[in-house]
This record gives sequence, structure tokens and C-alpha cells, in this order.
Amino acid sequence: GINAEYGQLTVSTKMSMKTRRHNKRLFRFQTHSNPLSDQDWEYPVTPADMDWSQLYPHAPAGKRVEFIDIGCGFGGLLVKLGENFPDRLSLGMEIRRPVVNFVEDRLAGYREKEGAESRNNVAVLATNAMKLLPNFFERGQLQKMFFLFPDPHFKKKKFKRRIISRQLLGTYAYLLAVGGILYTITDVEALGDWMRQHLDDCPLFERITDQAELDADPCVAMIQVSSEEAKKVDRASGSKHMAIYRRIAPPADSDDE
Repeated sequence: GINAEYGQLTVSTKMSMKTRRHNKRLFRFQTHSNPLSDQDWEYPVTPADMDWSQLYPHAPAGKRVEFIDIGCGFGGLLVKLGENFPDRLSLGMEIRRPVVNFVEDRLAGYREKEGAESRNNVAVLATNAMKLLPNFFERGQLQKMFFLFPDPHFKKKKFKRRIISRQLLGTYAYLLAVGGILYTITDVEALGDWMRQHLDDCPLFERITDQAELDADPCVAMIQVSSEEAKKVDRASGSKHMAIYRRIAPPADSDDE
């Protein structure tokens, strides 16, 4: 079944083609945001109600988003996904609106420099992914989900805000196609243990441990180096704790499918 809370979401689609520098010093950012708080979001009632042409005006009619980066931050992974998977639509989802504005500006800068159709297979959306994913995506629509350096919410009373949890894994399994891949990485060892434990306990995911398979997946290298947070960890000589899982069919006696 699906376990999800429904809230509200806003779609930010304004793309200025004027020459603008994507300089973080020109933006003000919150380090953290409470995903359980109520905000004035707008959102489609069902995935069929979402007009994706606003975000992907050059995509063929009916082409669907298959890759999502939850908490995409400043868009480092998103840009690399666009470069490495030109035939797939990738979407960054971020709860902090000023950060979304920064990523929009960053993508607009690429298009100004490289041409209007540059990076047109990637987009960013201001949203609360913890509450709203089922409003945007159909069952089994997604092929890849990324969770890079999520907020650790260190205090025990805030663990319910963590983006990997037993309840939320039901939603992720609902949206990921069987065979789809879920990627996690963090520089906080305790959070890495938490995410692995919850995913290991979920019967709809299996951890990918075969090194040859991991080496053959370009996304495995990308999540370790492409995001701004990954680069920050490298500058501090920090450690990274990565775990990657495949969505599997439920046991034969389960009615989850």
C-alpha cells in the first residue's frame, strides 16, 4: 500500500533568459527547513492534473519525469543528470524557495551561455517532497530517486522529520518502478546507519552490494562528487556513507502490488 501525508506545493517555473550570474552570495538561504510545517503550497490534485510542459517546454508530449533528486540543494547532481542522461527528464525537488530560485538562475545561465535548448531535460520545483510526491507522480513512474546529504535532524524528537523513514519508504516504493534504484549518501555516520537500517527492513528494497554493478552505474560516482555538499565534505576531508537499493517486487503473499 501507500503511506503518505498530503499537503500543498508551489510550482516555480519562471525562467529568465537574461544574463545572470549564479552566485550564492547574491542569495539568502536557510540551512534547514521544517518539512512538517504547513506552508501555502499549490499542487495538482492528481498526477494527471500536472502540466509538465511548463517545466519541460521542449520535451515530447507525454514524456514523463523518471529521475528525481529529493532535496536537490544547489543543483550540482541535477546538472550532471542532464548531461549524462539526455533522453531522460530529471527533476530537482527542494523545500527552500530561495534555493529553488538559485537553481533556476543557474539553469538559465547555462541556457544563456550554451543556447536556449541547453539543459532542457532538467528542471527544479519548490515542493515539500515529504508530503506531496503522490500528487505529482504515478505509481511505478520513477526509475531513480536520489537522497544526497539529507538533513540529519540530530535530536531524537526530530527523527520524524528525516526523509528516510518506515512510513515514507512505502511512498517511495509505490512511485519507483520494480527494478528502479534509490540512492542515499551522507557524511553523518549515524544517519547513514539509520537509512540503511530502515531500507534493509523494508521488504520492497534490496541493497545492491555487487561491486561490478555499482561500478557500472555512472550515478554511483556522480552522487559522491557532483553535489555542492559532496564537495564541501571533500574540502573538510570528511567521510561519506553511501547505500544504494533496488526496488523489488513484494513477497508472493503480500498485496502491496
